[in-house]
Amino acid sequence: MLRTQKGFTLIELVMIIVILGILAAVAVPQYINLQAQANQAAVDGIAGGLGGASAINYAGRTLVPANGVPIADCQNVANALAGGLDADYAITALAILPGVTAVCTVTGPAPAVTTATFPGIGIL
Repeated sequence: MLRTQKGFTLIELVMIIVILGILAAVAVPQYINLQAQANQAAVDGIAGGLGGASAINYAGRTLVPANGVPIADCQNVANALAGGLDADYAITALAILPGVTAVCTVTGPAPAVTTATFPGIGIL
């Protein structure tokens, strides 16, 4: 009478462990790289929001001076953003003349400090 063998051999189990080890060695550096990319994407998104807020504020304040907020500095652009800017992010202090577009910089939170630029349009 023949008995059929059930289960895995030791060689098969070792090969599976080796394959999982190789996959883990490849996946961990990719995960770390994704965190850096996610941090940069977050700062880029905030910079885009600040640039849009600046443009909308300029257009609204040009038509009706009581609308919006005055912008004489890059940091004032955060006041034009609905809900304001999160305390973890910082904007460089750069003066902007009325009607002039300046390149402002927003910096993300530590430990992975990332930066992005956005246009700030000055208006009184």
